[in-house]
Amino acid sequence: MSKQMNSLLFSAAAIAVVSLASAPVQAQPPEGRGPRGGAKKDEVVLPTPRLQNGKIDFGGKGAWAPIWVLDWADRKWVTQSIEVPFTPAGLALFQERRANNSKDDPEGYCLPAGVPRYTGTPYPFQIIQLPDRVVILYEGASHMYRVILMDAKHSADPDPSWLGESIGWWEGNDTLVVDTIAFNGRTWLDYVGHPASESLHVIERYRRPDFRTMMYETTIEDPKYYTKPWTTSFKVRFEPGWEIKEYVCLENNKDLLHLGTTQPK
Repeated sequence: MSKQMNSLLFSAAAIAVVSLASAPVQAQPPEGRGPRGGAKKDEVVLPTPRLQNGKIDFGGKGAWAPIWVLDWADRKWVTQSIEVPFTPAGLALFQERRANNSKDDPEGYCLPAGVPRYTGTPYPFQIIQLPDRVVILYEGASHMYRVILMDAKHSADPDPSWLGESIGWWEGNDTLVVDTIAFNGRTWLDYVGHPASESLHVIERYRRPDFRTMMYETTIEDPKYYTKPWTTSFKVRFEPGWEIKEYVCLENNKDLLHLGTTQPK
């Protein structure tokens, strides 16, 4: 993995203690990349790889390398700014987290980033496509994996979890759609603290318009904290030849000395 990317792959524990004021500098794409993770300027655009059945191939020898999306509603990191439709409870919780500088961020305690936050953390991930499922391997945060059952139905009574229960299907040959429910309500949507409850419902759309680019779109629905669903998107760059590395967030997590030893709210 390049030294340039290693500079971005700081510990997930540090996320909870870095101030938002310094975030724009840290979250900028590496030198030479296009805005928000797109193709480099003047780079030769290679065609989208496809499987034998014509569907997009999101795999290959390499890894997806997202930028750090601190705020799913801010155009500094996503395609366009979003006026987030908070409920009074959602706005109050968001403002509390902004006021205390995200000190209770679960990622600071090496807890799973959740969905859609995993896609917006600055650690590589790989996508493995099998006939009946898609598996996403995440390097960062708590080094987890995610299973998306294809052409399936949600369980009648799913067990709540950090990553929820995901099912997927294809819209034509070009868009992978993932529907996720059954969250445990303990994750944040992003660093700035957009909240999520047990009622969170996430719809993601993955496209690959060319070899080096993924277009990622996510729709957030959570009636406890938002008056209506809202949608955001950004680009993720593919890095050929990269492999995800072993990452142990709990090892030498010095930021807990700053945060204290209590669990996040």
